[in-house]
Parts: sequence; structure tokens; C-alpha cells
Amino acid sequence: MFSVKEIIITEGLYDKIKLSGFIESPVFITEGFKIFNDKEMQKAVRTFAEKTGIVILTDSDSAGLKIRAFIKQIAKDGIVFDAYVPEIYGKERRKSVGGKEGILGVEGISEDIIMEALKKSGAKVCGVREEKRAKTPILKSDFYALGLSGRENSQTIRKELLKELSLPTKMSSNMLISVVNRLLTKEELGDLVDKIKKI
Repeated sequence: MFSVKEIIITEGLYDKIKLSGFIESPVFITEGFKIFNDKEMQKAVRTFAEKTGIVILTDSDSAGLKIRAFIKQIAKDGIVFDAYVPEIYGKERRKSVGGKEGILGVEGISEDIIMEALKKSGAKVCGVREEKRAKTPILKSDFYALGLSGRENSQTIRKELLKELSLPTKMSSNMLISVVNRLLTKEELGDLVDKIKKI
């Protein structure tokens, strides 16, 4: 069993059941979009973020990204880590039909991939902070200089970068900057973009 210091926020009951099978940490569920209208739930998330910190672990589909963005907005004054699972196509075993976008939800992702996502997020896993922050932050201007934004080919390069990092392809540039600052140094990002451009 693993432990995570922060409270994990995920979408549904089956996600919570999955996580509780190998993680000894509190898991709070948003019940899908219910969090958008439930003031008590919003207050709880804000409190968790301010007191213990939270790790957002939602699905990589459009709905999961909307829920993630909303949670980040309401918890902006607290400690928030983003754990991203890659877009893996398929359907969960308990379902007869896959989701609308055909992407596995958290409940369908392997334990190893989930643990890797939690560690990459910067959350405190098993008492060791697996955080890799850039010494010099990566800024929007760096994205422009590397051709990741504002250029003719930017969208294609960004999409390839997302694939290389096993991140959702629908992620916005701002969200990507935030995540890249946790995963790579400026030099590592430059090397990776160079490699992508050569392909």
C-alpha cells in the first residue's frame, strides 16, 4: 500500500474504490459535475487545499478536464497538485459500452500508471516528495521561443510534446506550462522540443 499526504480529489465512486485498493489516503469525490453547484462540496475542497493540500486526479476526457479546471479555480488559494493520467483508449470492465470519447477513466487505468502520475504531480507519496521543479521557471515567453505557442506549427509541436509526456492532448497551453514546470527543467524542455522537431 502507498500513502499520499494530500487529499486526492477524483470524479466518482468507482475511481475512489480503485484508489482505495492500493492507496491509504483520503479520497474525496466530486460526483462528476455535482461540484459545480454544490456549495458544501466546494467549501470542503477549499478547506482541504488550504489545510492539507489536494491532488486532482480526474479522467483525461473533456469532462475530467472541465472538472479539474473548476477545482483549480475554487482552490486557488490553497496547495493544489495536478496528477494526469494518459489518454488510453478502451472501456472499463464493468461497463458494456465505453465512454463518449472512448478514453479510460481513472478506474480503468493501471495502478503503476496512477502512481507514476501522483509522483510526477509533486504530491508527497510514501513520505518522499517526488517533485522536479525547474530552477528557472518556464514561462509563456519560453513556449513562444521554443515554437510551442504563437507560431505556424505550434499546435502540432505541442500535441507531440503532450504525447511524449503521456498527457491529455486536449490540455490548454496554460495548463501545459504549469505541468511542464513540475516535470522538466527549461533545458530538458528545450532538448525534448528539439527532438520533436527533428522527427
